Amino acid sequence: MDSSRMQRALNLARRGRYTTSPNPMVGAVVLSHSGEIVGEGYHRRAGGSHAEIFALKQAGAKARSGSLYVTLEPCNHTGRTPPCTDAIIAAGIRHVIIAMRDPNPEVKGGGIEHLRNAGLTVEVGDSAQQAQSLNHAFIAWSTLKRPWVTLKLAMSLDGKVATKTGDSRYITHNRSLATVHELRRLHDSILVGVGTILTDDPSLTYRGKSKGRDPIRVILDTKGRTPPNAQVFQSNSSAPTLIFTTRQSSADWQRDIFSAGGEVIEVSADPSGTVSIREVLSELASRHVLSLLVEGGPRVHAGFVTENWADEWYSFISPLIIGGRAAPTAIAGDGVAFLKDASVLENLEIHKSGEDVVIHGYFPPANKSPRLINSEQEGTHV
Repeated sequence: MDSSRMQRALNLARRGRYTTSPNPMVGAVVLSHSGEIVGEGYHRRAGGSHAEIFALKQAGAKARSGSLYVTLEPCNHTGRTPPCTDAIIAAGIRHVIIAMRDPNPEVKGGGIEHLRNAGLTVEVGDSAQQAQSLNHAFIAWSTLKRPWVTLKLAMSLDGKVATKTGDSRYITHNRSLATVHELRRLHDSILVGVGTILTDDPSLTYRGKSKGRDPIRVILDTKGRTPPNAQVFQSNSSAPTLIFTTRQSSADWQRDIFSAGGEVIEVSADPSGTVSIREVLSELASRHVLSLLVEGGPRVHAGFVTENWADEWYSFISPLIIGGRAAPTAIAGDGVAFLKDASVLENLEIHKSGEDVVIHGYFPPANKSPRLINSEQEGTHV
């Protein structure tokens, strides 16, 4: 079931795409008793009023005995704002149509149950798949206790990310670079390995045309090689820089990084002796980081792919042919021995970006992805 009213609520929710994190994107539409749209709203920013409150205020007395379409289960707890369920009941709404339940285990079902106990009719499942897709990062954070992970790779036609001398600026063209900055704008955080810092010295900031915040900058640095004068510390940005390291880094280096303005976080090493990606994702989740854009390099990408931490893929492929065994490929490591073990992307989208080709897809759920959540078709309950 995909109703036009819920489609309108989803379109409203999308307006909060860049400003709601760590909250989900939510839209709401209020119908009068006669079925006329009398109120609309969406969640605009974390800490601000929820979508239902905006819609109910716009509807006023016309909401009485009417219906509410909302893309996510209304909250039934007091956080930075009062419970939306109480406002819905007080407004005299009789019917509530919800696209999807709140995936947070701590609150799941509470809002629906409270509304039903108050005598309201509640339906769940209208446009559920679209609602889940819209808030995949919030679902990952709620259910998997980690950020949604997007891999971004820029490569030549033959899969190289640099020449044998390390020259990589810039493999792709300006239009692709603009798209990359939109990806940075969409994500809460951005991650690279120390090799990228030493080779390219990037600032890892958002430099697109539209207004946007810089993502939190994350560096994997097992042995403590990031220079204290690196651009990530020099750029004029309010976004913090987190450097994950292990016991292999020196105390003097850690003090220098703190003095430069970075935050050093010591975690365990994985079996290969490098920073544990599991612990990095867990720490980011504890800081309410919902989404992570991984920009490389090849060893870092390999870690996310081989350990099944990746959810989404963007590759920007230029018409260049670099060649050479010494030129690095997009994914390092040992790779798979048999084709049957290779990762296969799903729901592929392929389009041109100037002279480049962009391939976008999703990694298989593998019993871990929020995309496994079933669409819930409950029908009408009183």
